Amino acid sequence: MNKKTKLRVGVLGATGMVGQNYVRLLDDHPWFQISYLAASPRSSGKTYAQAVSGRWLVEGEIPKNAAKIMVNSVEDVEAAAKACDFVFSAFNLKKEAVRKLETQYAQLLPVVSNNSAHRFSEDIPLILPEVNPQHLKIIPVQQRNHGWDKGFIIVKPNCSIQSFLPPVFALIAAGYPVKSLVVTTLQAVSGAGFPGLAALGMIDNVIPFIEGEDEKSEREPLKILGSIQNNSFIDLDSLVLSVSCNRVPVSHGHLASVSLKFRDNKPTIQEINDIWESFEGVPQSLDLPSAPHPPLVVRTEIDRPQPVKDRDAGNGMAISVGRLRECPLFDIRFSALSHNLVRGAAGGAILSAELLKAKGYL
Repeated sequence: MNKKTKLRVGVLGATGMVGQNYVRLLDDHPWFQISYLAASPRSSGKTYAQAVSGRWLVEGEIPKNAAKIMVNSVEDVEAAAKACDFVFSAFNLKKEAVRKLETQYAQLLPVVSNNSAHRFSEDIPLILPEVNPQHLKIIPVQQRNHGWDKGFIIVKPNCSIQSFLPPVFALIAAGYPVKSLVVTTLQAVSGAGFPGLAALGMIDNVIPFIEGEDEKSEREPLKILGSIQNNSFIDLDSLVLSVSCNRVPVSHGHLASVSLKFRDNKPTIQEINDIWESFEGVPQSLDLPSAPHPPLVVRTEIDRPQPVKDRDAGNGMAISVGRLRECPLFDIRFSALSHNLVRGAAGGAILSAELLKAKGYL
């Protein structure tokens, strides 16, 4: 696919931390070309370079092509529709305002959202590409329900579940249903955005509370692992999760400590490692541009994975799993790590958009 046939993409909320990562990751993307950037009214009318001057937060320089683009107001839906084939949504407003504005965009063009506003809508898929790509089949139902022609909405899951759900799904897909999970997450400060948490609140400290995070982490996997029945999503009812989310003084990388109980048969430790090492999802079989190969990186060292050493595995898109051992209370326990700003945010949504393109929805 050459530049003339690349899809034109807009980034809504382009000046925030997640938006900046979109701009970075989409630079020279083989399928997508940034044609439009939008943010709050205070950034409207500035070039992107001017809008993020003094607060460019991600690695590297501002991409040259994006730097020259004039930033529009995120509320100017018609301007985006004229300039884009689809948009990534990462703007920060109250949930009801996000829901309303994303719906306005979806009347005109596809929306791939990082926001939580539509995660539990009955006809909007919550996509983790290696786990539930089949949920994209509800898009025509969604369009009929709302009277939309070309537009639709899909949503990326919460960053807290990106590390532990793929390795759990790999076991389920291999024929080992899971009955229950107890998960403790250790989440990086960049997950709070910028300026985020005060330094004096995080240095030499752990905060055992992230608003709404426990609830999202317990509920979202049930929709992702669920099914489509009668044109709406039905949550998986055979799995129970107990999740405790903590903010820790790490820059990037969400680590999850997991205890797992199987429903029926229990694989051996070696069988689990073999399942993880051989696991591939649809993004890998389609060789999508952002798909990590392999999606699960198995670490056998006794002290891995670690954020500093492992968050960039697979260009930040792979999940590192390790410390696999038997559990005296459940069956097994392990640790899993993902990069919260790449796999857990912009990169995961870009992979979902690539899946949409490969499946003919874009």
